[in-house]
Amino acid sequence: MFYEPGKTDHGLPHDPFKACVIPRPIGWISTVSPTGTANLAPYSQFTNLTFDPPYVLFSSNQTVHGTRKDTVTNAESTGCFVWNLATYPLREAMNITAQQFPYGVDEFERAGLSKEESTVLPVSVPMVKESPVRFECVYHSTMRLPGNPPMGTVDVVVGRVVGVHVDDGVITDGLLDVRKTRPIARCGYFQYAVVEDTFDMVIPGMSEDVLYGLEGSARRNGERARELSKGEDGEKEGGKVEEK
Repeated sequence: MFYEPGKTDHGLPHDPFKACVIPRPIGWISTVSPTGTANLAPYSQFTNLTFDPPYVLFSSNQTVHGTRKDTVTNAESTGCFVWNLATYPLREAMNITAQQFPYGVDEFERAGLSKEESTVLPVSVPMVKESPVRFECVYHSTMRLPGNPPMGTVDVVVGRVVGVHVDDGVITDGLLDVRKTRPIARCGYFQYAVVEDTFDMVIPGMSEDVLYGLEGSARRNGERARELSKGEDGEKEGGKVEEK
């Protein structure tokens, strides 16, 4: 089959687009309003962008009324948000927070979740205490992509991760163990997936620089930057000696 979005119909009873890009991490984002009201909502278009420093993004479509979501408004107004890992044991609570409650409703209370305050953000934002992994994020920017009304327009929100919380109980041999966190991901239609196992593959013939980048090692990246800086300083000093 072949179709052109916005021009030709796919001929299926349900649109296949979102089902093609799977599994997608869930951006379970908590924020606080300028007046102090907590908000918690999941977004199925979420990912990390880079690792040193770490950045993440989530995208939020408008409501059916053509208005922006509370999460976006809060993140822009306060300059802060938190990403909470959605896990299989927390799937029902996450689904409750997906409801479009009126502005000012505390989704933590509706979903029966406990709050834990952030530690380094300039504005205190509640985190999901039951979630084993959480990122404290400082708002960076919003890219607003045009779309078809009423819901097509989307706000792509970028944040810099300034604090990472990982429960000691989900670490095995120095690695964050997905068999313990059991993260859930968004698939197509109303389907979800849970990660309960992994397999390793290392790209053959790759340099250490490429491998540490794939791993996302900020420590090794810093070491490499210092190595390069020393090398450049040595070349400059050598050049000065030759000039004399």
